[in-house]
Amino acid sequence: MDQQIDDIGQLALVKPVIPYADDTTAPDYLLLHYWWAYAHPWAVKFFDRHWIINLILLGNYRRLRDVALTEFGKAISGNTLQLACVYGDLTCQLARRVVAGGGNLDIVDILPIQLRNLKWKLPCRSPVRLLRMDTTALELRDESYDRVLLYFLLHEQPASERKRTLREALRVVKPGGKVMVLDFASPYWWNPLRYIWRPLLALLEPFALDLWRTDIAELLPPLYTDIRRERFFGGFFQKIVITR
Repeated sequence: MDQQIDDIGQLALVKPVIPYADDTTAPDYLLLHYWWAYAHPWAVKFFDRHWIINLILLGNYRRLRDVALTEFGKAISGNTLQLACVYGDLTCQLARRVVAGGGNLDIVDILPIQLRNLKWKLPCRSPVRLLRMDTTALELRDESYDRVLLYFLLHEQPASERKRTLREALRVVKPGGKVMVLDFASPYWWNPLRYIWRPLLALLEPFALDLWRTDIAELLPPLYTDIRRERFFGGFFQKIVITR
């Protein structure tokens, strides 16, 4: 890939940021179903607020953010990859822990507007690279990361794209490294929110209910058997850690 790097302190933005209206490189499903949440400038301004994110996650934003951070530790060394930008302060907190551990952090996203938004949120002089790439076809070396984070990404992808993203994450992580997924799951039968939230997900998140029906482990190659799971909020959310 012919990468054009714009150095901004310790940040590097791969490929120039282009306006939303001219962005023809994003997957069709993303622009069709999620333009209102991620691609339009008004969406970024509206949704990147703590109270809104917390509302979407049913009051669990801080808890789920800390679950992800705790898995990696307070001082993170080596190379860390986050697939897709996320609203809120998760990435900023992750970057601070990477600084404390003397490590490096790469963030991949296909939308320039998301990379630009994150760039202005990150702490100054963070050892972070912002890379414009498709998570289903990472232009990154095999076995080059110690850990990979997928934070509420998979539920936004069609099944075929979700499988490719997982395989790419496993490809770029080192032997013994971790791929951590935090996302929606099928609530336990006794959780009353399952009856309220199902129609909302069907309306707003057309691929999310796949994670109610399909175990993420079923998308992995057979050789990946070292899988650790946790469920939260009556089974509504899940954390899966896959060790390569």
